[in-house]
Amino acid sequence: MYAPDYISSVFGRRHTRLSPSLAAFVNGVAVHSMDFDDTWHPATHPSGAVLPALLAIAQMLPGNAKPSGMDLLLAFNVGIEIQGRLMRFSNEAQNIPNRFHPPTVVGPLGSAAACSRLLSLDRSQCSNALAIAASLAGAPMANAATQSKPLHIGNAARLGLEAALLASRGLEASTLILDSTPGCAGFSAFYNDYLPQALPSPVEQDPRFLLEDQDIAFKRFPAHLGMHWVADAACSARELLVNTVGGFHPSMIQNILLRIPLSKYINRPFPESEHQARHSFQFNACTALLDGEVSVQSFSPAFLDRPELLSLLSRVQVEHPQDNPANFNKMYAEVLVTLTTGDVLKGRCDTFYGHWRKPLSRDSLLKKFRANAGAVLPGERVEAIIDAVENIEDMQDCSHLTMHLE
Repeated sequence: MYAPDYISSVFGRRHTRLSPSLAAFVNGVAVHSMDFDDTWHPATHPSGAVLPALLAIAQMLPGNAKPSGMDLLLAFNVGIEIQGRLMRFSNEAQNIPNRFHPPTVVGPLGSAAACSRLLSLDRSQCSNALAIAASLAGAPMANAATQSKPLHIGNAARLGLEAALLASRGLEASTLILDSTPGCAGFSAFYNDYLPQALPSPVEQDPRFLLEDQDIAFKRFPAHLGMHWVADAACSARELLVNTVGGFHPSMIQNILLRIPLSKYINRPFPESEHQARHSFQFNACTALLDGEVSVQSFSPAFLDRPELLSLLSRVQVEHPQDNPANFNKMYAEVLVTLTTGDVLKGRCDTFYGHWRKPLSRDSLLKKFRANAGAVLPGERVEAIIDAVENIEDMQDCSHLTMHLE
């Protein structure tokens, strides 16, 4: 299992091969390296923990047992479903986290479930795979906004894959770990109010995936999801200013008030790195005011250290209204700009473009994918990936998808 079988691809590296476990890790890290991956509710990044592991396993399986595109889709949905179901057993998990980073808690179990499906494990092996993954779960929020945060997604993908492989080889673990067992902490170690409920068997009723009712958010720029509310609110305030006085200059602004949810790790008045900037309400609001948008380039050193941006940051104050919870399904952002004339302009965002209530259009998704993938892959390969994904139901061997990703 841990032998150096260099058979699995690395995204964007055509001639690089790693073991399935390490490929899942490296590709998972890449998915979250810019904080540009998808976000769900309750708050987690679901796909990065699952897809790299599945693609690594698809390449690992022998030629006569290669999974189809439909096999990949089903396993992927199973991995997403497990993460969502576990988080819905806790009210604490509904909100922006402050103890454990959710992808490290539910991500390994989602990966283990997805890999178990793709490996066709039996019921007992699947239970053991989830239990093993639970023992490999958990990382504190203190490493958010650091270079180490992407390791959380990479480890979730890798550890879930390893849990499934260990279970397939007969390793056992407590199958009660996801239950509520008095006097013995299981999954409740991560969420104090974790209260699991029995789910109906697919034999009893037609199964319905959570994704059918709860869509996923796709970000327009690479930052914590909460930043999209404050950026859109700031853009609205800037538009009001331009329409009022016919232009914009930082010297027009006396102070800036942000009305945002209370969440300590994304309240960063003066971020010192790109990773901190991606987790700073203040930085993203001021960048949107200054430039009229937040983009990939906004987090480059040349943009981070602009004197005019630092000047705006020094004028920011923050309020946390009681009716504005740290919850991706309920929060809002308001940006109040007081001009040197005394006039106050307000921008507000209740639902940004890309949220599950206002999803990105197909054209916007393709534009984002082409811009990102085109940075490391030639154009023809980018288009081949798009074509493969859009026809994945007809793909006989899903491992072929990885050829385009290299």
